[in-house]
Amino acid sequence: MATAYASSMAVLGPQRLQRTTTTNSRRSAMPYLPQRPQQQQQQQQQQQQSFSTSINQIPAGSRRFSSVQIRATEDTSGSIEVGEVFSDLKEKWDAVENKSTVIVYGGGAIVAVWLSSILVGAINSVPVLPKLLELVGLGYTGWFVYRYLLFKSSRKELAEDIETLKKKIAGTE
Repeated sequence: MATAYASSMAVLGPQRLQRTTTTNSRRSAMPYLPQRPQQQQQQQQQQQQSFSTSINQIPAGSRRFSSVQIRATEDTSGSIEVGEVFSDLKEKWDAVENKSTVIVYGGGAIVAVWLSSILVGAINSVPVLPKLLELVGLGYTGWFVYRYLLFKSSRKELAEDIETLKKKIAGTE
């Protein structure tokens, strides 16, 4: 029905065909005829009355007060100044021993993100592949929940695995 209406709107234009909403239970492929001005006024009055009654049904305690004003004050006790941030970054950069390695890793990370966005865009343009990958992800999520989250003993095992991974990354193991 929406396609027929959209195509008729494209051919005839919005001035010649106007669609109105009525409480008719029958559905038709043809758009409704415009209502008479008296009927439109009656509908608008009914809508306004139903809106005002729905507003009046809200409890008085839950209404927002329009007379409340909020004023912003200048409190810089918890804020960080820009100069402090730059000085901290400069200190950390000066503490780095091998600056060329950091630059190479940073550039490599930017290139990797750029290439991965290109790859994801290419995969997304293939018609069936995104839905297939979505199903694979849904299946893996279901397996992960069943394997690690469903039972108490497997949750403990997952927590232990995470802690050992944290220790390996931190180098404390």
